[in-house]
Amino acid sequence: MADKLRLMTVHAHPDDESSKGAATTARYAAEGHEVMVVTCTGGEAGSILNPAMDRPEVVSNLTEVRREEMARAAEILGVQHRWLGFVDSGLPEGDPLPPLPDGVFATVPLEESTRELVKVVREFRPHVVITYDENGGYPHPDHIRCHEISVAAFDAAGDPDLYEGTGEPWQPLKLYYSHGFSRRRMQLFHESLLAEGKESPWTDWLARWDEQKRPDPDDRVTTRVPCGEYFEKRDDALRAHATQIDPTSRWFAVSCDVQRELWPTEDYELVRSLVDTTLPEDDLFDGVQEKVCA
Repeated sequence: MADKLRLMTVHAHPDDESSKGAATTARYAAEGHEVMVVTCTGGEAGSILNPAMDRPEVVSNLTEVRREEMARAAEILGVQHRWLGFVDSGLPEGDPLPPLPDGVFATVPLEESTRELVKVVREFRPHVVITYDENGGYPHPDHIRCHEISVAAFDAAGDPDLYEGTGEPWQPLKLYYSHGFSRRRMQLFHESLLAEGKESPWTDWLARWDEQKRPDPDDRVTTRVPCGEYFEKRDDALRAHATQIDPTSRWFAVSCDVQRELWPTEDYELVRSLVDTTLPEDDLFDGVQEKVCA
């Protein structure tokens, strides 16, 4: 095993860590590295998407239920976990969109929420940080704010003149955006299901995808991490979020064996690097080992 390195992945809500990059975190944790998932909000505004969990006792205690689900998912993946403590902003609907409530994550001043993440970065001291791109992966206000504070904290955590009282400065070495919702990947899985004579849950989604308005994020990928042997752990962690994930949903339409054959990686875009590395990569720690052990 290589020397132990540290990876931090920052997410907006509980369940995001299991639907975006979970096999990657499970792989690095299994290899003996330290992995921390940071969840910015409690997911309080999330709908119950699994009919089996839409029960009065769950609805009335959703915050605690989602905390328990997150703890189970973290245990399955073998990662450390930290709540950042902000309130879920919800996904506004309507035209025009209504204003967000006061005090939720997306309306808290950026400096305040960045400060809380800087504290965790300086405590955990990650070599690599993963977050969402500038669109949040999709335009949920909490995902976009998660992107904003992650980039700000990456840049600020190593500066001794910023955020006094949040610990000793620590500069992470690499920053990545996660790109899980690739149109090419979706198309491959869609065609595989049709070839087997099965119904595809992506038919309508692919038909609506306008590549002029929404380029395939796969075009931005620099780093493909092989992690197919951890797809079952990823799915188990996702199912642990039982209020959010229906076990009969599209998430599980394609078997792990087929996924390993068609697309055995999870994919990222390197956006900051303070170490030498050669693109494309197949390891988030490329260049880090040499820097840390030099």
